[in-house]
Amino acid sequence: MAITKLRRPKLEELDLSLGKKTRLYRLMFQYGPANGTLLFLPVDQGLEHGPRDFFANPDSIDPEFQLRIAKEGRYSGVVFHVGIAQKYLKEFAGQVPLVLKLNGKTDIPSDRHAFSGQTASVEEAVRLGADAVGYTLYIGSPAQDRDFIQFFHIREEAERFGVPIIVWAYPRGEAIEAKGGRDSLYAIDYAARVACELGADVVKLNLPKLDEERSDQAREPYSRLRYSEEEAVRKVVRSAGKTLVLFSGGEKVSDEQLLAKAKIVMDAGATGLIFGRNMWQRPYTEALRMTDTIKRMMMDYSA
Repeated sequence: MAITKLRRPKLEELDLSLGKKTRLYRLMFQYGPANGTLLFLPVDQGLEHGPRDFFANPDSIDPEFQLRIAKEGRYSGVVFHVGIAQKYLKEFAGQVPLVLKLNGKTDIPSDRHAFSGQTASVEEAVRLGADAVGYTLYIGSPAQDRDFIQFFHIREEAERFGVPIIVWAYPRGEAIEAKGGRDSLYAIDYAARVACELGADVVKLNLPKLDEERSDQAREPYSRLRYSEEEAVRKVVRSAGKTLVLFSGGEKVSDEQLLAKAKIVMDAGATGLIFGRNMWQRPYTEALRMTDTIKRMMMDYSA
């Protein structure tokens, strides 16, 4: 089934406060590719996964390693939790924009009742010079009622301080697994829409995985859909509406796979990419080389 190619929302078209628009302008036009797209380097895995992700590249356990990549590669920003931001950003102040994550959890408990508790405030983010804040929202978790309330208060604070809020929209929980899984088109499409409905300025999503063996578990009409990868991504971007969309890289893949993934999502109308392990699990010079390749590709998508 063909789906019309989408034009991503332009910053000037969005109904945002002056503070939010100013901060997003810096991220989209003064840093990163600086052409209206976004390229973030997330380094929140130390809390979310423990130190295991750093074994692939021992240098990466030191946040200064990622900060040097972000500065030299001119990323739109890094994503840190509050303790790392406080301890490591001073030498890079004004040179690497910050997205402060405001909630988090470890992966020690199961995801059956996934919930990320608040760990920082928007006021702290402003004090640290952040240009945006991040919030992980678990769509479909039995704890989503608490999640929605917690997000409501953070969204109010972000509006008060004029700080854009990026929602990590992650389907989780037993009900999601019973309906095709966390990475199904049904789950990712639902997550994109929930982020829009609840007031995210930007939403970070995983690529939907098209698993025909599990597609019958999804709710109608998703159980009958047979989209290509490109059509599925366009469907998700469309569901996000006027919320700017970022797609993640997930676990490290080959250069060819990463570039193919990046091109698919940008063609589909995404505003940008958020690639962490696919960048900082590489040696420093290799990470910068891949960063340059991705940024050159993104220049074809100027606003």
